[in-house]
Amino acid sequence: MTHPTGDQFVLETSTSTGDVRATITAVAAGLRTLSINDIDLVPPYGEDETPPSGSGIVLVPWPNRIRDGVWRHDGHEYQLAITEPARDNAIHGLLRYAEYTPVEQERDSVTLAATIHPQMGYPFTVRTAVRYELVSDGLKVTHFLENLGAEAAPVAVGTHPFLKIGGVPTEDLVLRLDASTHIEVDDRLLPTGEVPVDDTEWDFREGRRVGDVQLDDAFGGLAAVDGTVEHTLLAPDGRSVSIWADDEFAYVQVYTTESYPGETKAIAVEPMTAPADAFNSGKGLRWLDPGEQWELSWGIRFAGFTAE
Repeated sequence: MTHPTGDQFVLETSTSTGDVRATITAVAAGLRTLSINDIDLVPPYGEDETPPSGSGIVLVPWPNRIRDGVWRHDGHEYQLAITEPARDNAIHGLLRYAEYTPVEQERDSVTLAATIHPQMGYPFTVRTAVRYELVSDGLKVTHFLENLGAEAAPVAVGTHPFLKIGGVPTEDLVLRLDASTHIEVDDRLLPTGEVPVDDTEWDFREGRRVGDVQLDDAFGGLAAVDGTVEHTLLAPDGRSVSIWADDEFAYVQVYTTESYPGETKAIAVEPMTAPADAFNSGKGLRWLDPGEQWELSWGIRFAGFTAE
């Protein structure tokens, strides 16, 4: 049987807290399951299903949206395929439905690779790889990009993990974001400006209950400590699950939905190196020179859990 998300790579390790397990999909190099002692840290979906709301997928060479699918550089105009027809945008890069190839696998890790080949609106060749590795307090994810072409190539990286703490209604979790700015958008969810969150509804630095908010919003001004940023969901009993990322991920998108299968409410906390429409604004956009490589990491960390 062929699964909608391709081959499934099951990772396992034992830690002082207990057994950590994850399932990674070949299509979109996605994170389908993650648990500690069978307590879900991401809302799982079936191996016979497509990722709901893009759950767990990798977004390259850009996350989020590009207005009209059009971007311009050095006197040239490029037209990407419109992959969000309702808003007339190109969304979430070029590998969302691509099948990655495994290049290395151990009991607790897997590395998957896929190459972006020249195509409409993106005349560049970029080799990409993603390494998932279970660690003592969760999951570490490392992205590798290399420009195989003869000209500099624009790239940005994002990912789309949903988070939860199994047994706790997600609406009862408290969301904390180490972000000092909010990106304002128009009715097509494209940026119109970036403003401080001070004294606004967008200030999540002290935490707000997930059930009290509806979000599809990007934030910047991330507070890095020793080169790492962190955003946390905290349960009433003190347990937590966090997204951490190195400071290459200068933005974070937060998305809530009531339509995730099996969940009354679900929340995605999405690290991004660039915000929406970065190919036009240049914000966070990285230009890789021919032969240049780029490596960056993020992960999911749990805390407050006890061994069985």
